[in-house]
Parts: sequence; structure tokens; C-alpha cells
Amino acid sequence: MKKIKTIIIDDESLARDLIKSYLADNNQIEILGEYSNGFQGLKAINELHPDLIFLDVQMPKLTGFELLELLDKPYNIVFTTAYNEYAIKAFEHNAVDYLLKPFSKERFEDAIAKAIHRTQSQVEESDTIEKLKNHDDKNKDKLNRVVVKSRNKIDIIPVDEIRYFEAQDDYVMIYTHDGHYLKQKTMKYFETHLNPKEFCRIHRSYLIRIEEISKLEPYEKDSWMLVLKSGEKLKVSKNGYKLLKQQLGF
Repeated sequence: MKKIKTIIIDDESLARDLIKSYLADNNQIEILGEYSNGFQGLKAINELHPDLIFLDVQMPKLTGFELLELLDKPYNIVFTTAYNEYAIKAFEHNAVDYLLKPFSKERFEDAIAKAIHRTQSQVEESDTIEKLKNHDDKNKDKLNRVVVKSRNKIDIIPVDEIRYFEAQDDYVMIYTHDGHYLKQKTMKYFETHLNPKEFCRIHRSYLIRIEEISKLEPYEKDSWMLVLKSGEKLKVSKNGYKLLKQQLGF
């Protein structure tokens, strides 16, 4: 019988050790490696292509859900975390299982049984990660950073450094003072998850930081052009103009 290859991603060494001890007598699971942060875990996933991933949610540098955004293909995932508020995300959207720390060996073996069944029966998982990402999109609190992957590089962009967003088909271009980054998200996502006191959707193609506004100029009949402090000019729609009036109080 082919062994199920797995990796463990958790910033707590005790949590990793517990999983390893629970798997010590299981001859159906092969541990390929353990990793203490999301960056190491992501690299391992892309290189080793495990059948099963034990993934902590809250980790420094890169959270479990931020890691999900960067995966190029679906994987079977068992979440392990001390935070109960993430359970609904996992259970409602088809993660293999969700283990709330501290978990017993019996509870762990139940998760392993599900993982083995899913792997060996070749259950279709093509939309699992996408569902998890989409659910996280709908329920996440206000953003404080954005994670972007380009080639072999990962950038973590603090929201405070973002000047504006521009829609580009199925992607969004994020402009900062240091450069620009392409992210596969929708403008609606960012509009919903950014502080409305700091950002305004001035056009279907533009979402800008209010502090970046220099002035508003008439463009054509009943239309306006927004001039940023950088000198860049962005079109303002009628609805965007109304929103600007509300937020700026003019």
C-alpha cells in the first residue's frame, strides 16, 4: 500500500512533536518534514508535493490562510490551531479536518482516518483550497497587509504603504511608493476589506488611499479627474465622485 506523504507546518515545536508522536505507530503515513513558519512550509509544499498537510492557522511571517493564497494546486489539509473561531471556515468548506489544540490522540486518529479515506478513495478536491480562500475573503476582518507572490519571491505589503489599486481583468495591481505588485483578487474584495475611512472606490478601475489625493479637477462635462500627490491622474466616475463628497465632506 502506498504511504501517504505528509508535512507539518506549525510555529510551535511542542505541537509538531505531538503530531509526530501520534503518527509514530502509523505505518500508512510518512512524514517528509516539519517546518516552523509559513515561508518554509510553502517552499516544502512546492518542492515535495505532499498528499497531506498539517497546517497551523496563526503563525508569524505568514499565516495558514495567507499560505493558502499562494498555493498553485489543491492539497488535503488538516488545520491545527488553538483558535476556535477558524473552525467554521474549515468545516464548512471541506478541509479534511480541524483540530483544536490541545487535541487527544483519539481525536487525531479520527482526522487521520478521514485523511486516509479521502486520499485513497481519490475524492475530488479541485475546489477545496479555492473555497477556503473565498470563505476567508468573505469573513476576514479589515486587512492590515497583503501577501503577493511573483516568481520565486513573496512580498508582504503593509496596507499603510499602499497608495492605490487598479483593476486589471482578474487581477488587481497594487501601487506603493516602492513599486507595484499584481494580485489575483477582485477590487470588490479590497473595497470590502479595507478601512472606508482610509480608502475610496473612485471608479470601477480605481481604489485610492484618501491621503494620496492632491486635488480634484474637472475633466469633461459632468466628469472629474483625481490628481494624486505623485502627479498621477485617475478618472473619477459619477458614483466615485459622490463617494468622495461623502468621505471628504465637500
